Amino acid sequence: VQNRYSLDTTKKISITEDSVSKIVISSNQDAIELIKTDTSWAISGNDTLQIKKDALSNLFDRMSDLEKHHLVTSKEENWDTYNVSAEKGTHLAFINQEGNTTAYYVFGSSLTEYYRCYVRVNQDSDVYLLNNNIIYQLQVTPTFWGEVPKSLIDDGAEDTN
Repeated sequence: VQNRYSLDTTKKISITEDSVSKIVISSNQDAIELIKTDTSWAISGNDTLQIKKDALSNLFDRMSDLEKHHLVTSKEENWDTYNVSAEKGTHLAFINQEGNTTAYYVFGSSLTEYYRCYVRVNQDSDVYLLNNNIIYQLQVTPTFWGEVPKSLIDDGAEDTN
C-alpha cells in the first residue's frame, strides 16, 4: 500500500482546447461559464466584455503543465484537510460539444506550499499533490477573463465630450 504514495510524475493532466466547448469554474457560491461558439469564446450572460486575448490559451497551457506528484489521500473524510471538498474546493469542468462533461477537477490550496495545490479528478476519491498551483488562474470574476472592447472604450470617451 505504501508504494501508492511514492513519487510519480508521469501522470499529466491533459485537456485540449479543441475538445472543449464550455468551461465552468466555481468557487464558494460564485461561478462563471465560458462558452465557445465556432472558434471564439464568450462569458455566458455577459455581453459587455470580450474574452482577453490569451486568457484561455494560458489556462490550457497551465493545465497541460500540471503533473500529479503523489497521492496524499484516498479517503473522502480527508477532503477538507486538502481543501478539495465540495464546499472548500475550486471546481473546474470541461464540457464538449455534445454537452457531456469530459473532465471535472476540484482543486484545493496547500496551506504549507503556496506554489502547489491539490486535486481530485472526476468522481475519484484520490487526492494528489500537483507540481504547480493553478488556483489563482481559476477566477470566477468576469473581468479576470474579459475586458471591455477597445471600440466601446473609444466610443465612451467620445460621448463624454
